[in-house]
Amino acid sequence: QVQLVESGGGLVQAGGSLNVSCATSGLTFRRHGMGWFRQAPGLERQFVAAISWTGSTYFADSVKGRFTISRDNAKNTVYLQMYGLKAEDTAVYYCAASRPFDQPIHTMSGWPYWGQGTQVTVSS
Repeated sequence: QVQLVESGGGLVQAGGSLNVSCATSGLTFRRHGMGWFRQAPGLERQFVAAISWTGSTYFADSVKGRFTISRDNAKNTVYLQMYGLKAEDTAVYYCAASRPFDQPIHTMSGWPYWGQGTQVTVSS
């Protein structure tokens, strides 16, 4: 059974930094692209960042230059490092895994596995 468990969310002031992690089990992690999406109240879930199984990274324009994504295949974990946080970054952040060897895409349809989410709140 595939499990994705996010951790590290919390409350941070605008301009601050926060790191969230996603630990996985039940899949051959190194074969899967990993992504982060977020959903603010009343809005659709949107793509934030992804890292392919080969290590290529992709970012939404809204976070480019402020967020980084990395993975540790030995720990089956993907990380999202967030810097220069803004109030509009407030959302529930979800981790997702692609099908094996798939290239990451920006829509939810490309991600069959999801975590439960972790809340990130940025106070202005």
